[in-house]
Amino acid sequence: MDPLLNRISADPNVCFGKPCIRGTRIWVSLLLDFLASGSSIEEILAEYPQLTRDDILAAIAYGAEMSRERFVDLPGKSAA
Repeated sequence: MDPLLNRISADPNVCFGKPCIRGTRIWVSLLLDFLASGSSIEEILAEYPQLTRDDILAAIAYGAEMSRERFVDLPGKSAA
């Protein structure tokens, strides 16, 4: 397991159990959305100064791990 994932927590009593950066209420999905829309790590850190670069990398690592477990229906032809 990627040690960065230790920076992620999912507590049913915090943010409805959504995965967050440990010690914050900042959702992993929010950070991934920012990155997907073109925000840089530096821009996110400027907006959320309580985060570190490793927190952003942890969000990416979490997203990568989740993509191994779940599949999302995408439009278009399948690779098969």
